[in-house]
Amino acid sequence: MSAVFNFTFVPWFRSVAPYIHMHRGKTFVVGIAGEAIAAGKLQNIAQDLALIQSMGVKVVLVHGFRPQVNEQLRAKGHEARYSHGMRITDEVALDSAQEAAGQLRYEIEAAFSQGLPNTPMAGSTVRVISGNFITARPVGVIDGVDFKHSGLVRKVDSVGIRHTLDYGAMVLMSPFGFSPTGEAFNLTMEEVATSVAISIQADKLIFLTEIAGIRMDSEMPVSEDNPIDTELPLDAAKKLLATLSPAQRPTDTAFYLQHCVKACEAGVERSHILPFSVDGSLLLEVYVHDGIGTMVVDEKLESLRQATADDIGGILQLIEPFERDGTLVKRDRTEIERDVDHYTVIEHDGVIFGCAALYPYPDERTAEMAALTVSPQSQAQGDGERILKRVEQRARAMGLQSIFVLTTRTMHWFIKRGFVQVDPEWLPEERKRKYNRDRRSLVLVKKFN
Repeated sequence: MSAVFNFTFVPWFRSVAPYIHMHRGKTFVVGIAGEAIAAGKLQNIAQDLALIQSMGVKVVLVHGFRPQVNEQLRAKGHEARYSHGMRITDEVALDSAQEAAGQLRYEIEAAFSQGLPNTPMAGSTVRVISGNFITARPVGVIDGVDFKHSGLVRKVDSVGIRHTLDYGAMVLMSPFGFSPTGEAFNLTMEEVATSVAISIQADKLIFLTEIAGIRMDSEMPVSEDNPIDTELPLDAAKKLLATLSPAQRPTDTAFYLQHCVKACEAGVERSHILPFSVDGSLLLEVYVHDGIGTMVVDEKLESLRQATADDIGGILQLIEPFERDGTLVKRDRTEIERDVDHYTVIEHDGVIFGCAALYPYPDERTAEMAALTVSPQSQAQGDGERILKRVEQRARAMGLQSIFVLTTRTMHWFIKRGFVQVDPEWLPEERKRKYNRDRRSLVLVKKFN
């Protein structure tokens, strides 16, 4: 095995391991647009879902079937009809929907049964269980339009779904529901997935869709120059939704966003919109720091706070590479345990991505900021500046007039943020006695106004 492979694989595996640990035992509801299956993406999506399940995640899979139903209608010489962004399901459309759902369920179950050698599913056993988990009601007549057999979710059998997941199976659901009298209703994948996620209080609702994600400036197309917003706080998502026209088709910005907002408002902390066109988008979103799609979240994932004893391991893991290459002075675990309350950390989704310590010298009305570190995974995203501002706030709250740093490699970063270089003789007497003249660190000071 090549040394280059070892060099790249080991850091990569270590970087995803916290997410594997964090998501174990969690429940994801994944809605797959029928367009993804029509585009030939089912096999790879099935392999990725099997991988996710093998790492301890409970999965509810809801498939869509818009293009498949339309294909059935064309074969029957019947026109697809829509109004208010919903299908009008007459008798022919209902038959077409039932046929499409049966065919897709067969294809999906077959995809999860292929434990082929030399694939991610080699040797895997994925039990897929379907059931009548949805009770539906008719849409009825809206603005004079009779939607016939189109329906809405009335009730979700959350107890049955949870029991099936606890059994170790993946729950597969089609966008169909039945009334208490046995009448069938054609539903939408998006509404079913959202209703299920809310009912079972899933940890994530994920849509694999035709679009790349959401931009706050919805009038600008998504491109390299205008990338998507990878994280959209719920309040911002609601404000954006209020400016949009009612969604009529899946490519409308509001189409998936309205369901993400609804889920987050009802207690599902994270809802995601991912492009199925990108191979492995599910894995990239779940196990990589910044993901690939848009996540609507009912909390700010990045928590900037004072460190606790539980953060010691994360701090050590973060600063160790920088100690090895000489960027930071080495600190042992005992020192960090003793001084942990001096540290500020920035945490993203349970993982420490940045830290800094503040050591006050009250008699001189100053303090040293030490061990300012940001993970390579999140550099150039402003985490270092956020930590610096928090440290400054802590110093001001102590009644101090300045902070200083000792650095050998990052002088320009600090100068850009208001620090000026001074002679080491400026240091407080106690700190001056510890100054390592062999290291020849530069001393930079920032005075508060």
